[in-house]
Amino acid sequence: MNEPIIEIKNLVREFGNKRALDNVSMTIQPGTVMGLVGENGAGKTTLIKHVLGLLKAQQGTVKVFGMDPVSNPEGVLSKIGYLSEEGDMPTWMKVHELMRYSAAFYPTWDDQYAMKLLEEFKLDPGAKLSKMSKGQRSRAGLLVAMAYRPELLVLDEPSSGLDPIVRKDILGAIIRTIADDGRTVLFSSHLLSEVERVADQISIVRNGKILISDNLDTVKESHLRATLLFEEPLSRHPDLAGSLTWSGSGKEWQLTYCGDGKSLDAAAKLLGAKVIERAGLSLEEIFVAQVGAA
Repeated sequence: MNEPIIEIKNLVREFGNKRALDNVSMTIQPGTVMGLVGENGAGKTTLIKHVLGLLKAQQGTVKVFGMDPVSNPEGVLSKIGYLSEEGDMPTWMKVHELMRYSAAFYPTWDDQYAMKLLEEFKLDPGAKLSKMSKGQRSRAGLLVAMAYRPELLVLDEPSSGLDPIVRKDILGAIIRTIADDGRTVLFSSHLLSEVERVADQISIVRNGKILISDNLDTVKESHLRATLLFEEPLSRHPDLAGSLTWSGSGKEWQLTYCGDGKSLDAAAKLLGAKVIERAGLSLEEIFVAQVGAA
């Protein structure tokens, strides 16, 4: 019961001369919502493709439900609901045909739940997918990803390019899934405010490496913005362990900081300064500071 849903160890993936994933390790426990954030090209989608068994690890291991998704795709994919930005679906089908087609693959398909989602997403069962808007197709994709109540929901930029109303629908459905069923979710997005709403763990990816992977509350508690007042004016900011970014001049400098607040007070005192103001950071501000520092 305590086995991880996803366990990745020392994963390496190269495409020609480019190292897309560089010694990546990640563990996702049951019932966790993991937010995967990073710039375009950081390696998020490549990582997700390994989880789905679409790419084979060149080095390291990938286990999903304790199985190798490449050698046992049926055992792994039968437990995963997946929605991507591309929303690859047979667009020649109508919504009710897509539902019937998808239900044939999954013994756990819940017709009552599917009809509830159909009504909730305001989808016309007779509408052809090719004639629907991107937002409507995303709703349809989320419906078939959720209707068989998968143990793991994998969402790769599911709301990218969608209007705020559709994004709200998708996020609301994800939040209800988490609350009602306690499902495990791997949620990749560049919209950090959305990730912050649903995730309880966060992994920041940059150039194929994991910069941070921890509980979201822990990450937020360990980052702050502070203003330091120095006894004498400075021509440049000092070297201070844990500092990510600096701005200011003269006696007053602002920094974003990763570490314990008490350690910052002690370090500032050694530099001949005192902390006169401090404030917490949003996930987006932490991301910008960490990526900028890296």
